[in-house]
Amino acid sequence: MPILLLIRHGENDFVKIGKMAGRMPGVHLNERGRQQAEALSTALKDVPLKAIYSSPLERAMETAGPIASLQKLKILEEPDLVESDIGKWQGKSWRVLGLTRIWRIVQHSPSRFRFPEGESFPELQTRIVRALESIVKKYNRPRDIVAAVFHADPIKLAVSHFLGLPLDHFQRLSCETGSMTVLHVNESGANLIKLNQRPPFDFLPKRKTR
Repeated sequence: MPILLLIRHGENDFVKIGKMAGRMPGVHLNERGRQQAEALSTALKDVPLKAIYSSPLERAMETAGPIASLQKLKILEEPDLVESDIGKWQGKSWRVLGLTRIWRIVQHSPSRFRFPEGESFPELQTRIVRALESIVKKYNRPRDIVAAVFHADPIKLAVSHFLGLPLDHFQRLSCETGSMTVLHVNESGANLIKLNQRPPFDFLPKRKTR
């Protein structure tokens, strides 16, 4: 069963200024984000990836691009890896939202929260897990390695699911821009190999050289 490399996209200006981009189109990597994407591609260039999947949003595709180029792989867009549907919160400031009473629910009881005119965290987790389980079924040889580039909360919710953590605990995990979280998924469950790691990496198998 495969090793999943769950990669968060690089930095963009919404992250930098503390606003929620959600599914807003036209949100591209900034200079630091492009540097993070290049660092990821360099760190993974000798890792024998079987495939690279990506959220369709620009910031994820732009992070996947350098990795796919060095690996000579086509990026496989996966619509179900798209960012949370945050509804009316799109474009809002984290700092302003953090001053509201409802923010406590988001942080401490997210299973009870639905974004205004958007999706709930249980719906988001179900969508992400469905996408990753579909990927897992396609790569069932021992130690196949597959990368998926997407977003912070979806990655944390995926980790929570595969490790059997309560959804309400997923906010205790970290997932920074340009980071990689690694899961080894098998029939009996999953093992968390690394969480929120940034390049360089020294724990992945390399391509065999003749």
